[in-house]
Amino acid sequence: TEKRETERKRGERGERNGPGLQEEKRGHLIPNGHRASAGGLNERVVPAYQERETWTRQMDFIMSCVGFAVGLGNVWRFPYLCYKNGGGVFLIPYLLIVLVGGIPIFFLEIALGQFMKAGSINVWNIAPLFKGLGYASMVIVFFCNTYYIMVLAWGFYYFIKSFNSVLPWSTCDNEWNTPSCIEFFRHPNCENGSLANATAAPNLTCLQLAEGHSPIVEFWENKVLGISEGLDHPGRMNWEMLLCLVAVWILVYFCVWKGVKSTGKIVYFTATFPYVVLVILFIRGVTLPGAYDGIMYYIKPDWSKLGEAQVWIDAGTQIFFSYAIGLGALTALGSYNRFNNDCYRDAFMLALINSGTSFFAGFVVFSILGFMAAEQGVHISQVAESGPGLAFIAYPKAVSLMPVAPVWAALFFFMLLLLGLDSQFVGVEGFVTGMLDLYPGRSYHRYKREIAVAICCFLCFIIDLSMITQGGMYVFQLFDYYSASGMTLLWQAFWECIVVSWVYGADRFMDDVARMIGYRPFPWMKWCWSFITPCVCMGIFLFHLVNYKPLTYNNVYVYPWWGEVIGWCLALSSMLCIPVSVLYKLFRAKGSFKQRWAHLTTPVWGPHHMEYMAPDAHSRAPALPPCNADHNKVIIFESVM
Repeated sequence: TEKRETERKRGERGERNGPGLQEEKRGHLIPNGHRASAGGLNERVVPAYQERETWTRQMDFIMSCVGFAVGLGNVWRFPYLCYKNGGGVFLIPYLLIVLVGGIPIFFLEIALGQFMKAGSINVWNIAPLFKGLGYASMVIVFFCNTYYIMVLAWGFYYFIKSFNSVLPWSTCDNEWNTPSCIEFFRHPNCENGSLANATAAPNLTCLQLAEGHSPIVEFWENKVLGISEGLDHPGRMNWEMLLCLVAVWILVYFCVWKGVKSTGKIVYFTATFPYVVLVILFIRGVTLPGAYDGIMYYIKPDWSKLGEAQVWIDAGTQIFFSYAIGLGALTALGSYNRFNNDCYRDAFMLALINSGTSFFAGFVVFSILGFMAAEQGVHISQVAESGPGLAFIAYPKAVSLMPVAPVWAALFFFMLLLLGLDSQFVGVEGFVTGMLDLYPGRSYHRYKREIAVAICCFLCFIIDLSMITQGGMYVFQLFDYYSASGMTLLWQAFWECIVVSWVYGADRFMDDVARMIGYRPFPWMKWCWSFITPCVCMGIFLFHLVNYKPLTYNNVYVYPWWGEVIGWCLALSSMLCIPVSVLYKLFRAKGSFKQRWAHLTTPVWGPHHMEYMAPDAHSRAPALPPCNADHNKVIIFESVM
């Protein structure tokens, strides 16, 4: 008892820093778990709380963001939009919206995760009333993880089939081919009447030839998809696709199960090797006949397109897709950064890599498409495709016309796999991080991460079974068109800007960023968050809503009304999370509306903020666990400023 009393008195006099006591040295108030070094700076000893896992190297974070944000959309969507919307002219609206929308929100999500040290749900403790934003992003990224994996399964199937001396989609003598299959057909020769040079089947008329099917189309629709008449005819499962789906999910699981320590290493390969393949394909593409015409068609400016609203809408939608905004995964990746990491610099660097990759991929794609158009004697507009049509029809068809076709096919689909794989497992990582943050601590299970990743992968796999049936393509399009569409991402981005700039405070968050990186970002960021970006997001959102068109497949099959209802349920399941959660929290709180608002918009700081932030009388902080002493009642904050 005497010893304890002596220690208490010595602590009050500030003579030494015992367990649970504080020491003041050179004007620094040193909290528990720290001691002062000879230079007067703080040196960590034992933290008073469970520290969050961090990247082994900062380059792990950069590569993970590159792997996640640079994906299939950069290769199969941007080049198509560029040629469709005026070639080089499309870069003007694209770059403008990058500056006013893409980079500001990209930086906002990374900085928010780094500052709050939390995943996509708990990061909104910065304004607890709007925690529904976190739940909305979790719903979106879960749907995205569910259907995006199908592209990897298809790519894996094509990759395996590439290891044949003759590519199976280049001939018409397979069991899945129909009598109307035509291997090779040059339209100019048919128009000139020389049918013998037009096709391998000279006994057919030009009309019959025009109605024929390419072997690659039949391979895609009859063999890979086995597509049925519609959504109401699910049909049987494709067992080969089932095996491919299992294989890619197992691969994703073992990439993610140990957390960022393992993920950060894997992305060094999955994020960089696609660039090696792109360069190889570019060198090969520009040496092919017709490549010059294809590239010129890609970049030739059409200035009249600038006056069309659709061009600006396409630019904005593409940026939100390719920058992976609103999914919560960027927030999760940023939460593993060191508190003092320069995320402002990282945001600009990653934006440059992302947009640069999109532009370069256009040269690769259109050099190959130019060659295919020249070989078939048609205009390039007749072979240019977007989305799965480019990846699984146009490009494989072009590859089949090249010498040593299996080598180029294997290279292309291997690149496609890697582009999609890192996006997939970072998306799963973002979802799992958000879920685990809801149950912090290690007390309840040793293998909580492994179990959480397994449950996430299994649930997605069960839903994916509906997409490997004969009607699976219709289900895939429902998820793609509604669940993670431009409207849901724009809605999410709009509310992110509003909450940070108008509820929490743009100036206040700029101060927080300065506290992290050591300097204030250019005020342009604050202006964008407060005014410009919300207007851009809401403008594009309303344009999509006004010009909404029912979903179709190949512009032929129109979805039934109940199919559209399912689609809108997928979209609203994330969009309604925000208003519903706000109303629920306001209804459950006590006091007047002003008191409820004040209480629910007061930030809830995490334990790590107590090291880095000056005290804020208007914020709530959860109590830290006791640090070896019952009498420790006071927590002293330290400011890195």
